[in-house]
Amino acid sequence: MTQIGLRRDLVIVACAISAGIHGALTPEHFAEGRGPGMGFAASTLVLAAIAVAVTLRPASTLALTAALATLVGLLVAYGLAITIGVPVLHPEPEPIDGLALATKAIELVGVLAAWSLVRRPSVALIDNPHLKGTSTT
Repeated sequence: MTQIGLRRDLVIVACAISAGIHGALTPEHFAEGRGPGMGFAASTLVLAAIAVAVTLRPASTLALTAALATLVGLLVAYGLAITIGVPVLHPEPEPIDGLALATKAIELVGVLAAWSLVRRPSVALIDNPHLKGTSTT
């Protein structure tokens, strides 16, 4: 496996793990209110779709950019959620917990991997397993 392939796999795994955790916590957040529940449900669906998109189209700059934007958005939203709250979705600050911190660490790994691929899109194309020939990287 190449470095590029490893980074791409890290993006996929980060999105999939985050989707699974958000999905598992969706019912609990619906119990808090419609806003938090919808936020977690939407996060689950978007993250799962991105994981599939990056898997099926490994050289897609659009899919990698979507992963980057979504994961950064989730990190920012959590930062707001634990400090000042998220207007409409979760207006009151929530306490910090271990599962949330672990999830954010995984998402940060995904951000770093996606950023490394997005900032040099031509590199992602070089390692495309669907292209004929051998890689020069």
